[in-house]
Amino acid sequence: MFELVMLGTSASAPSIHRGLPSQLLLAGDQRFLIDCGEGTQRQILRSGVGFRNLNRVLLTHGHLDHMLGLGGLMSTLTSWENINEIEIWAGHHPLRRVHALLFGVVLDYERLPIDIRLRELKPGLLLDEKTFSVGAFPVRHRGGGNFGFVFQQKAHRPFLVERAEALGLPAGPERRELVQGRSVSLADGRTVTPDMVLGPALPGAKYVHVGDCGRIDNLGAYVRDATALVIEATFLHDDVETANAFGHLTAHQAALLAAENNVETLILTHVSRRYRERDIKREARAIFPTTLLARDFDHFEIYRDRPVTRVRPDKK
Repeated sequence: MFELVMLGTSASAPSIHRGLPSQLLLAGDQRFLIDCGEGTQRQILRSGVGFRNLNRVLLTHGHLDHMLGLGGLMSTLTSWENINEIEIWAGHHPLRRVHALLFGVVLDYERLPIDIRLRELKPGLLLDEKTFSVGAFPVRHRGGGNFGFVFQQKAHRPFLVERAEALGLPAGPERRELVQGRSVSLADGRTVTPDMVLGPALPGAKYVHVGDCGRIDNLGAYVRDATALVIEATFLHDDVETANAFGHLTAHQAALLAAENNVETLILTHVSRRYRERDIKREARAIFPTTLLARDFDHFEIYRDRPVTRVRPDKK
C-alpha cells in the first residue's frame, strides 16, 4: 500500500484554503516529498505526519511555486530535527536553482549538521527497494528538466492457506519461509516448495505523479494501468488555448489521459482560483467518472486490490 498526503494543491499562488504544490508519499517506512512549495514545512506539521524519515525530496520541475519551500524546510531540518542526511532529486536546470537557493542564500555549506545530497534526475529507475521501485520519466512543460514519477509496488504471490493445510503444513515460521521464496522440510521428511503453496503473482499498486505538464500524448506508456494518477488540472477546456500557451493541462485533457490508459482513479490537483471546484469535477467526470479533486490535507490510501480511499480530516 502507498499513502498519499496532499500538502498543497493550489496552482501558482496560494489561496485561503490551498497551499502551494507539495505531496508526501509514504511507502512502507520510507517517505518521499514530491515538490516543496512555499510553506510546505508548516503544512507537514499541520498534516500530523511530521518530519520523521523524511530524507528524500523529488522535484517535478524548477518553478518557484514548486521548490521555494526548500529554503525554510532545510533550515528547520538542519537546526531542529534528528535527520542525518537528505537527498534532493531534480533535473539538471532545477538542480542548479536548488543549489543557488540553499548554498547561496539559506545555508552555510561548511557548517551543515546534516548531509544534503543533490541528485540529478535521469529517465529510468531511481530506486529499487525490497517491496517497491521508483522511476522517473520526462514531462513537457516550460523550461527543461521536467519529470514525472512512477511508484510501483512489486508483484506479490498470495499464500494459499487451503493448500498449506492440505499438506499438513503447520502455522509458524515454515509458512513465513515459503512466502519469502524458500523451501522448507517437514518433520516427516517431506519438502514443501514455494510453488506448492503460493498462487500466481498479482501486480502491485502503481502510483503515478505528474506535476505541471503541457501535453498528454507522450505520457501513456508511463501512466498505463495506474492504480492512482495524480496530475494537474489548471484550466477548464474553454481556456485550452491559454493552457497550451502556458504549458498546462485542462481537466478535460487529464481525464482523457486516464480514460485512454486504464487508470483506476484520477486525482486532480494544481487547482486555479479562477474556477469553482464543481466545474472542474464536472468537466473531468464527464469523461472519466472515477475522478477526485484533491484538497489540502487529504489522505489517499492506494492498495493493489481495492478502490483508492480518501480520508479527509475534520480540520483544514
